[in-house]
Amino acid sequence: MHHIKRRTIPFTSIVGQEDMKFALILNAINPRIGGVLIRGDKGTAKSTAVRALADLLEDIVVVEDCPFNCNPRNVEEMCDLCFDRSQRGQIKEASRRTPVIDLPLGATEDRVVGSLNVERAIKEGIRALEPGILAAANRGILYIDEVNLLDDHVADVLLDSAAMGVNIVEREGVSVAHPSKFILVGTMNPEEGELRPQLLDRFGLQVNVVGIEDVDQRMLIAKTAERFDADPEGFSKEQQALQDGLKGKISAAREILGRVTMSDDLLRTIASTCIDLGVKT
Repeated sequence: MHHIKRRTIPFTSIVGQEDMKFALILNAINPRIGGVLIRGDKGTAKSTAVRALADLLEDIVVVEDCPFNCNPRNVEEMCDLCFDRSQRGQIKEASRRTPVIDLPLGATEDRVVGSLNVERAIKEGIRALEPGILAAANRGILYIDEVNLLDDHVADVLLDSAAMGVNIVEREGVSVAHPSKFILVGTMNPEEGELRPQLLDRFGLQVNVVGIEDVDQRMLIAKTAERFDADPEGFSKEQQALQDGLKGKISAAREILGRVTMSDDLLRTIASTCIDLGVKT
């Protein structure tokens, strides 16, 4: 089977939409922000930007052959199998691209959480789980286009996993679990219906994007798209230095994040702003 790589325009060549790009970069630096909801009309580069972000993320170190992208250097981020192997000193490390996983709109619960063979699960535990989307998205980005049209039941399952960082699959009294921490990124067109409050609360940031009305920028968008379509590889090579520079900045920011301190004045301003805007937490 041939794997055809999806062609994605480089992040650094996306014209305008600075707020959206900034929100995505912030989440790449600090996933604890809690994801981003991007609201806007069709044709505002929402999906393009999310998919292009993948090329700016460093590879992650995973347990070799584990379907859950378990972290070999932290037992708190391992499934039961990897934990047992780590106790016996049998962990092998591998490098993998940070996953950016699309959630198809019509996805069933089994497709999302994984399907569990109950008879096997009683004897074999986590081995009996056929991994789903939440397994593939662990330690990466889970992207939901048209998130406002998502089935309520599937949305609830996602919310539970996003809140706990764990996917728990229960069937007929049998339960298995695996780590599932991801940055949740949703895009939507408000004209097609609003998002219910429980799901809206799950996003740390919200950005509104609008169509670009500046003539010069519109011309630049058209020229950029045309050049990319004509020669995706050549165009990407032209952008490589800019891409590498931004990727380096994101990596450096992640490194120093833990050393960042805030003065009481700044903290007071943030607390005051949250109170004024009615932010609960």
